[in-house]
Amino acid sequence: MGNFRVFGPDETASNRLTLIYEASRKTWLEEYLPRDADGTDLSPDGRVMEMLSEHTLEGWMEGYVLTGRHALLNTYEGFAHIIDSMVNQHAKWLEKCVSEVRWRAAISSLNILISSTVWRQDHNGFTHQDPGFIDVVTNKSAAVTRIYLPPDANCLLSVADHCLRSINYINVIIADKQPHLQFLAMEDAVRHCAKGIGMWEWASNDQGGEPDVVMASAGDVATTESLAATALLRQKFPNLKIRFVNVVDLFRLVPQNEHPHGLSDRDFDSIFTTGKPIIFNFHGYPWLVHKLTYRRTNHDNLHVRGYKERGSINTPLGLAIENQTDRFNLAVDVIDRVPGLQATGAHVKEWLKDEILRHQEYEYENGIDPPEIRDWTWPF
Repeated sequence: MGNFRVFGPDETASNRLTLIYEASRKTWLEEYLPRDADGTDLSPDGRVMEMLSEHTLEGWMEGYVLTGRHALLNTYEGFAHIIDSMVNQHAKWLEKCVSEVRWRAAISSLNILISSTVWRQDHNGFTHQDPGFIDVVTNKSAAVTRIYLPPDANCLLSVADHCLRSINYINVIIADKQPHLQFLAMEDAVRHCAKGIGMWEWASNDQGGEPDVVMASAGDVATTESLAATALLRQKFPNLKIRFVNVVDLFRLVPQNEHPHGLSDRDFDSIFTTGKPIIFNFHGYPWLVHKLTYRRTNHDNLHVRGYKERGSINTPLGLAIENQTDRFNLAVDVIDRVPGLQATGAHVKEWLKDEILRHQEYEYENGIDPPEIRDWTWPF
Protein backbone atom coordinates (compact mmCIF):
# COMPACT_ATOMS: atom_id res chain seq x y z
CA MET A 1 0.00 0.00 0.00
CA GLY A 2 3.00 2.29 0.18
CA ASN A 3 4.70 1.75 -3.18
CA PHE A 4 2.08 0.75 -5.76
CA ARG A 5 -0.39 2.91 -7.67
CA VAL A 6 -2.93 2.34 -10.43
CA PHE A 7 -3.22 5.15 -12.98
CA GLY A 8 -6.23 5.56 -15.26
CA PRO A 9 -7.65 8.49 -17.27
CA ASP A 10 -11.02 8.39 -15.51
CA GLU A 11 -11.56 4.83 -16.70
CA THR A 12 -10.94 2.54 -13.74
CA ALA A 13 -14.65 1.83 -13.39
CA SER A 14 -15.30 1.99 -17.13
CA ASN A 15 -12.62 -0.65 -17.65
CA ARG A 16 -14.37 -2.86 -15.10
CA LEU A 17 -11.58 -2.64 -12.53
CA THR A 18 -13.89 -1.48 -9.73
CA LEU A 19 -12.82 -4.32 -7.44
CA ILE A 20 -9.65 -2.29 -6.95
CA TYR A 21 -11.72 -0.04 -4.70
CA GLU A 22 -12.08 -2.89 -2.23
CA ALA A 23 -8.34 -2.49 -1.61
CA SER A 24 -7.91 1.28 -1.95
CA ARG A 25 -9.83 4.41 -2.91
CA LYS A 26 -9.07 7.17 -5.41
CA THR A 27 -6.53 9.78 -4.41
CA TRP A 28 -8.40 12.99 -3.50
CA LEU A 29 -7.04 16.01 -1.61
CA GLU A 30 -9.77 18.62 -2.19
CA GLU A 31 -13.22 19.27 -0.77
CA TYR A 32 -16.12 16.84 -1.14
CA LEU A 33 -19.28 17.79 -3.02
CA PRO A 34 -22.69 16.06 -2.84
CA ARG A 35 -22.12 14.58 -6.29
CA ASP A 36 -19.06 12.75 -4.92
CA ALA A 37 -21.34 10.16 -3.28
CA ASP A 38 -20.25 11.28 0.19
CA GLY A 39 -16.65 10.66 -0.77
CA THR A 40 -16.91 6.89 -0.27
CA ASP A 41 -14.49 6.25 -3.16
CA LEU A 42 -12.19 9.18 -2.29
CA SER A 43 -9.33 9.38 0.19
CA PRO A 44 -6.11 11.38 0.68
CA ASP A 45 -4.19 8.09 0.87
CA GLY A 46 -5.97 6.38 -2.05
CA ARG A 47 -3.74 4.43 -4.44
CA VAL A 48 -5.85 5.00 -7.59
CA MET A 49 -4.85 8.09 -9.58
CA GLU A 50 -7.50 9.32 -12.02
CA MET A 51 -7.67 12.26 -14.40
CA LEU A 52 -9.07 12.50 -17.91
CA SER A 53 -5.62 13.23 -19.33
CA GLU A 54 -3.62 10.29 -20.68
CA HIS A 55 -0.37 12.23 -20.96
CA THR A 56 -0.59 13.51 -17.37
CA LEU A 57 -1.24 10.00 -16.07
CA GLU A 58 1.62 8.50 -18.09
CA GLY A 59 3.98 11.20 -16.85
CA TRP A 60 2.94 10.53 -13.27
CA MET A 61 3.54 6.81 -13.78
CA GLU A 62 7.01 7.35 -15.24
CA GLY A 63 7.97 9.52 -12.29
CA TYR A 64 6.56 6.96 -9.89
CA VAL A 65 8.57 4.01 -11.25
CA LEU A 66 11.71 6.13 -11.70
CA THR A 67 11.67 6.77 -7.97
CA GLY A 68 11.77 3.08 -7.16
CA ARG A 69 8.08 2.25 -6.96
CA HIS A 70 5.58 0.19 -8.97
CA ALA A 71 2.57 1.02 -11.15
CA LEU A 72 -0.03 -0.02 -13.70
CA LEU A 73 -1.68 2.28 -16.25
CA ASN A 74 -5.02 1.20 -17.73
CA THR A 75 -6.48 3.04 -20.70
CA TYR A 76 -8.78 2.69 -23.69
CA GLU A 77 -7.06 1.20 -26.72
CA GLY A 78 -8.41 3.88 -29.06
CA PHE A 79 -6.67 6.65 -27.09
CA ALA A 80 -3.38 5.01 -26.16
CA HIS A 81 -1.89 6.89 -29.13
CA ILE A 82 -2.06 10.03 -27.00
CA ILE A 83 1.01 8.77 -25.13
CA ASP A 84 2.92 7.40 -28.14
CA SER A 85 5.78 9.88 -27.92
CA MET A 86 6.05 9.61 -24.14
CA VAL A 87 6.35 5.82 -24.24
CA ASN A 88 8.76 6.24 -27.15
CA GLN A 89 11.06 8.46 -25.10
CA HIS A 90 10.88 6.20 -22.04
CA ALA A 91 11.85 3.24 -24.26
CA LYS A 92 14.86 5.12 -25.62
CA TRP A 93 15.97 6.18 -22.14
CA LEU A 94 15.44 2.67 -20.77
CA GLU A 95 17.38 1.02 -23.60
CA LYS A 96 20.42 3.23 -22.94
CA CYS A 97 20.27 2.48 -19.22
CA VAL A 98 20.04 -1.27 -19.82
CA SER A 99 22.76 -1.43 -22.47
CA GLU A 100 25.21 1.34 -21.54
CA VAL A 101 24.67 2.67 -18.00
CA ARG A 102 25.12 -0.52 -16.01
CA TRP A 103 25.64 1.29 -12.71
CA ARG A 104 22.08 2.62 -12.69
CA ALA A 105 19.70 0.71 -10.43
CA ALA A 106 17.01 -1.35 -12.13
CA ILE A 107 13.47 0.08 -12.09
CA SER A 108 10.12 -1.65 -12.20
CA SER A 109 8.61 -1.99 -15.64
CA LEU A 110 6.24 0.47 -17.26
CA ASN A 111 3.08 -1.68 -17.28
CA ILE A 112 0.31 -0.57 -19.64
CA LEU A 113 -3.02 -2.40 -19.75
CA ILE A 114 -4.89 -1.68 -22.99
CA SER A 115 -8.59 -2.31 -22.52
CA SER A 116 -11.89 -1.28 -24.10
CA THR A 117 -10.45 -2.69 -27.30
CA VAL A 118 -11.26 -2.24 -30.97
CA TRP A 119 -13.47 -5.33 -31.22
CA ARG A 120 -15.96 -4.41 -28.49
CA GLN A 121 -17.07 -0.89 -29.43
CA ASP A 122 -20.75 -1.61 -29.90
CA HIS A 123 -21.76 1.77 -28.41
CA ASN A 124 -18.73 4.07 -28.95
CA GLY A 125 -18.14 3.12 -32.56
CA PHE A 126 -15.50 4.03 -35.12
CA THR A 127 -13.82 6.75 -33.04
CA HIS A 128 -12.72 4.15 -30.47
CA GLN A 129 -11.45 1.59 -32.98
CA ASP A 130 -7.66 1.74 -33.32
CA PRO A 131 -5.35 -1.12 -32.31
CA GLY A 132 -2.21 0.64 -33.59
CA PHE A 133 -0.46 1.35 -30.27
CA ILE A 134 1.26 -2.02 -30.44
CA ASP A 135 2.66 -1.13 -33.88
CA VAL A 136 4.47 1.79 -32.24
CA VAL A 137 5.88 -0.42 -29.50
CA THR A 138 7.25 -2.99 -31.97
CA ASN A 139 9.50 -0.28 -33.42
CA LYS A 140 11.35 0.18 -30.12
CA SER A 141 14.38 -1.74 -28.86
CA ALA A 142 13.89 -5.47 -28.44
CA ALA A 143 15.84 -5.20 -25.19
CA VAL A 144 13.04 -3.35 -23.40
CA THR A 145 9.70 -4.06 -25.16
CA ARG A 146 7.20 -6.84 -24.50
CA ILE A 147 3.65 -7.26 -25.91
CA TYR A 148 1.11 -9.77 -24.61
CA LEU A 149 -2.33 -10.72 -25.94
CA PRO A 150 -3.86 -13.15 -23.43
CA PRO A 151 -6.79 -15.09 -24.96
CA ASP A 152 -8.75 -15.49 -21.70
CA ALA A 153 -8.94 -14.36 -18.06
CA ASN A 154 -6.59 -17.00 -16.63
CA CYS A 155 -3.95 -16.11 -19.22
CA LEU A 156 -4.45 -12.44 -18.31
CA LEU A 157 -3.79 -13.26 -14.64
CA SER A 158 -0.62 -15.15 -15.54
CA VAL A 159 0.66 -12.40 -17.85
CA ALA A 160 -0.13 -9.64 -15.34
CA ASP A 161 1.65 -11.52 -12.57
CA HIS A 162 4.73 -11.82 -14.75
CA CYS A 163 4.68 -8.17 -15.87
CA LEU A 164 4.18 -6.71 -12.39
CA ARG A 165 7.21 -8.66 -11.13
CA SER A 166 9.46 -7.63 -14.03
CA ILE A 167 12.07 -4.87 -14.23
CA ASN A 168 13.47 -2.64 -16.99
CA TYR A 169 10.72 -3.32 -19.55
CA ILE A 170 7.78 -1.65 -21.20
CA ASN A 171 5.03 -4.27 -20.92
CA VAL A 172 1.91 -3.82 -23.02
CA ILE A 173 -1.04 -6.09 -22.24
CA ILE A 174 -4.06 -6.09 -24.55
CA ALA A 175 -7.16 -7.48 -22.84
CA ASP A 176 -10.77 -6.56 -23.48
CA LYS A 177 -12.93 -5.51 -20.53
CA GLN A 178 -16.05 -7.42 -21.62
CA PRO A 179 -16.92 -10.96 -20.49
CA HIS A 180 -15.30 -13.67 -22.60
CA LEU A 181 -15.09 -17.45 -22.75
CA GLN A 182 -12.54 -19.20 -20.54
CA PHE A 183 -10.45 -21.67 -22.56
CA LEU A 184 -7.66 -22.80 -20.22
CA ALA A 185 -7.55 -23.94 -16.61
CA MET A 186 -5.15 -21.90 -14.47
CA GLU A 187 -2.35 -24.46 -14.57
CA ASP A 188 -2.64 -24.79 -18.34
CA ALA A 189 -2.78 -20.99 -18.73
CA VAL A 190 0.43 -20.52 -16.75
CA ARG A 191 2.18 -23.12 -18.89
CA HIS A 192 0.83 -21.62 -22.13
CA CYS A 193 1.90 -18.09 -21.16
CA ALA A 194 5.35 -19.30 -20.12
CA LYS A 195 5.83 -20.67 -23.63
CA GLY A 196 4.25 -17.59 -25.22
CA ILE A 197 2.93 -19.62 -28.14
CA GLY A 198 1.50 -23.09 -28.38
CA MET A 199 -0.68 -25.61 -30.14
CA TRP A 200 -4.02 -26.19 -28.44
CA GLU A 201 -4.41 -29.96 -28.59
CA TRP A 202 -8.07 -29.88 -27.60
CA ALA A 203 -8.92 -27.64 -30.58
CA SER A 204 -6.76 -29.56 -33.09
CA ASN A 205 -7.33 -32.85 -34.87
CA ASP A 206 -4.00 -33.28 -36.68
CA GLN A 207 -2.37 -35.36 -33.93
CA GLY A 208 -0.09 -38.03 -35.35
CA GLY A 209 0.01 -36.50 -38.81
CA GLU A 210 0.56 -33.39 -40.87
CA PRO A 211 -2.15 -30.71 -40.81
CA ASP A 212 -3.97 -29.57 -43.93
CA VAL A 213 -4.20 -26.06 -42.50
CA VAL A 214 -2.96 -24.11 -39.48
CA MET A 215 -5.50 -21.89 -37.73
CA ALA A 216 -3.67 -19.29 -35.63
CA SER A 217 -4.82 -16.43 -33.41
CA ALA A 218 -3.54 -13.61 -31.21
CA GLY A 219 -6.05 -11.68 -29.09
CA ASP A 220 -9.17 -12.60 -27.12
CA VAL A 221 -11.88 -11.85 -29.69
CA ALA A 222 -9.67 -13.03 -32.55
CA THR A 223 -9.16 -16.34 -30.75
CA THR A 224 -12.88 -16.90 -30.19
CA GLU A 225 -13.70 -16.27 -33.86
CA SER A 226 -10.83 -18.47 -35.01
CA LEU A 227 -11.99 -21.28 -32.74
CA ALA A 228 -15.57 -20.88 -34.00
CA ALA A 229 -14.29 -21.12 -37.59
CA THR A 230 -12.30 -24.23 -36.65
CA ALA A 231 -15.43 -25.81 -35.17
CA LEU A 232 -17.44 -25.05 -38.32
CA LEU A 233 -14.75 -26.58 -40.52
CA ARG A 234 -14.49 -29.70 -38.39
CA GLN A 235 -18.27 -30.12 -38.54
CA LYS A 236 -18.48 -29.60 -42.31
CA PHE A 237 -15.24 -31.41 -43.26
CA PRO A 238 -14.59 -34.19 -40.70
CA ASN A 239 -11.52 -35.41 -42.58
CA LEU A 240 -9.84 -32.00 -42.70
CA LYS A 241 -6.77 -31.97 -40.44
CA ILE A 242 -6.55 -28.69 -38.52
CA ARG A 243 -3.83 -27.48 -36.17
CA PHE A 244 -4.84 -24.66 -33.82
CA VAL A 245 -2.10 -22.30 -32.62
CA ASN A 246 -2.47 -19.45 -30.15
CA VAL A 247 0.04 -16.62 -29.65
CA VAL A 248 0.21 -14.83 -26.30
CA ASP A 249 3.66 -13.25 -26.58
CA LEU A 250 3.64 -11.35 -29.88
CA PHE A 251 7.42 -11.25 -30.14
CA ARG A 252 7.54 -15.05 -30.39
CA LEU A 253 6.80 -14.46 -34.08
CA VAL A 254 10.09 -12.58 -34.55
CA PRO A 255 13.29 -14.49 -35.47
CA GLN A 256 15.41 -15.45 -32.48
CA ASN A 257 18.33 -13.26 -33.52
CA GLU A 258 16.08 -10.15 -33.61
CA HIS A 259 14.35 -10.41 -30.24
CA PRO A 260 15.17 -12.37 -27.06
CA HIS A 261 11.65 -13.83 -27.08
CA GLY A 262 11.80 -14.82 -30.75
CA LEU A 263 11.37 -18.45 -31.81
CA SER A 264 14.16 -20.25 -33.58
CA ASP A 265 13.43 -21.00 -37.24
CA ARG A 266 13.28 -24.69 -36.39
CA ASP A 267 10.66 -24.18 -33.69
CA PHE A 268 8.65 -21.79 -35.88
CA ASP A 269 8.65 -24.28 -38.77
CA SER A 270 7.65 -27.09 -36.42
CA ILE A 271 4.58 -25.16 -35.25
CA PHE A 272 3.52 -23.46 -38.49
CA THR A 273 4.89 -26.05 -40.97
CA THR A 274 7.03 -25.20 -43.99
CA GLY A 275 4.37 -25.46 -46.68
CA LYS A 276 0.80 -25.57 -45.36
CA PRO A 277 -1.64 -22.62 -45.46
CA ILE A 278 -1.82 -20.54 -42.27
CA ILE A 279 -4.95 -18.53 -41.49
CA PHE A 280 -3.90 -16.08 -38.77
CA ASN A 281 -6.61 -14.08 -37.03
CA PHE A 282 -4.99 -11.08 -35.37
CA HIS A 283 -6.21 -8.48 -32.87
CA GLY A 284 -4.49 -5.54 -34.58
CA TYR A 285 -3.67 -4.36 -38.07
CA PRO A 286 -2.83 -7.44 -40.19
CA TRP A 287 0.28 -5.90 -41.73
CA LEU A 288 2.04 -6.03 -38.34
CA VAL A 289 2.11 -9.84 -38.36
CA HIS A 290 3.59 -9.78 -41.86
CA LYS A 291 6.26 -7.34 -40.68
CA LEU A 292 7.24 -9.60 -37.80
CA THR A 293 7.30 -12.82 -39.86
CA TYR A 294 8.47 -11.77 -43.31
CA ARG A 295 11.71 -13.76 -43.01
CA ARG A 296 10.06 -17.00 -41.96
CA THR A 297 10.12 -20.05 -44.24
CA ASN A 298 6.37 -20.33 -44.73
CA HIS A 299 5.58 -16.63 -44.99
CA ASP A 300 4.24 -17.02 -48.55
CA ASN A 301 1.45 -19.22 -47.17
CA LEU A 302 0.64 -16.88 -44.27
CA HIS A 303 -2.75 -15.19 -44.65
CA VAL A 304 -3.50 -12.64 -41.92
CA ARG A 305 -6.85 -11.17 -41.01
CA GLY A 306 -7.10 -8.15 -38.71
CA TYR A 307 -8.57 -4.69 -38.33
CA LYS A 308 -8.84 -2.78 -41.64
CA GLU A 309 -10.35 0.57 -40.56
CA ARG A 310 -13.87 -0.62 -41.20
CA GLY A 311 -16.53 -0.24 -38.56
CA SER A 312 -19.21 1.79 -36.88
CA ILE A 313 -21.45 1.12 -33.88
CA ASN A 314 -21.56 -2.58 -34.74
CA THR A 315 -22.32 -5.70 -32.78
CA PRO A 316 -19.22 -7.81 -32.01
CA LEU A 317 -19.88 -10.20 -34.89
CA GLY A 318 -20.96 -7.35 -37.16
CA LEU A 319 -17.66 -5.56 -36.64
CA ALA A 320 -15.74 -8.79 -37.22
CA ILE A 321 -17.62 -9.34 -40.49
CA GLU A 322 -16.83 -5.78 -41.60
CA ASN A 323 -13.12 -6.61 -41.23
CA GLN A 324 -13.36 -10.28 -42.31
CA THR A 325 -12.09 -11.56 -38.97
CA ASP A 326 -15.33 -13.46 -38.29
CA ARG A 327 -15.79 -17.23 -38.21
CA PHE A 328 -17.54 -17.39 -41.58
CA ASN A 329 -14.96 -15.42 -43.55
CA LEU A 330 -12.14 -17.35 -41.86
CA ALA A 331 -13.75 -20.63 -42.92
CA VAL A 332 -14.04 -19.28 -46.48
CA ASP A 333 -10.32 -18.43 -46.36
CA VAL A 334 -9.56 -22.05 -45.53
CA ILE A 335 -11.69 -23.39 -48.36
CA ASP A 336 -9.95 -21.01 -50.77
CA ARG A 337 -6.45 -22.05 -49.68
CA VAL A 338 -6.53 -25.78 -48.92
CA PRO A 339 -5.90 -27.80 -52.10
CA GLY A 340 -8.94 -29.89 -52.97
CA LEU A 341 -11.43 -27.86 -50.96
CA GLN A 342 -11.92 -25.25 -53.69
CA ALA A 343 -14.05 -27.79 -55.58
CA THR A 344 -15.37 -30.13 -52.88
CA GLY A 345 -16.14 -27.26 -50.51
CA ALA A 346 -18.04 -25.11 -52.98
CA HIS A 347 -21.46 -25.75 -51.45
CA VAL A 348 -20.18 -25.08 -47.92
CA LYS A 349 -18.60 -21.86 -49.16
CA GLU A 350 -21.94 -20.71 -50.53
CA TRP A 351 -23.61 -21.55 -47.21
CA LEU A 352 -20.96 -19.52 -45.34
CA LYS A 353 -21.61 -16.50 -47.59
CA ASP A 354 -25.33 -16.84 -46.92
CA GLU A 355 -24.62 -16.95 -43.18
CA ILE A 356 -22.67 -13.70 -43.43
CA LEU A 357 -25.61 -11.96 -45.08
CA ARG A 358 -28.09 -13.48 -42.63
CA HIS A 359 -26.16 -12.26 -39.61
CA GLN A 360 -25.69 -8.81 -41.08
CA GLU A 361 -29.45 -8.57 -41.61
CA TYR A 362 -30.06 -9.75 -38.04
CA GLU A 363 -27.66 -7.12 -36.69
CA TYR A 364 -29.41 -4.38 -38.66
CA GLU A 365 -32.88 -5.41 -37.53
CA ASN A 366 -32.14 -6.20 -33.87
CA GLY A 367 -29.02 -4.28 -32.86
CA ILE A 368 -27.49 -7.38 -31.26
CA ASP A 369 -26.05 -10.69 -32.43
CA PRO A 370 -28.34 -13.76 -32.42
CA PRO A 371 -28.26 -16.13 -29.42
CA GLU A 372 -26.19 -18.79 -31.21
CA ILE A 373 -23.40 -16.21 -31.54
CA ARG A 374 -23.75 -14.58 -28.11
CA ASP A 375 -23.95 -17.95 -26.34
CA TRP A 376 -21.46 -19.86 -28.49
CA THR A 377 -19.15 -22.35 -26.79
CA TRP A 378 -16.60 -24.84 -28.11
CA PRO A 379 -18.71 -27.83 -29.28
CA PHE A 380 -16.18 -30.68 -29.23
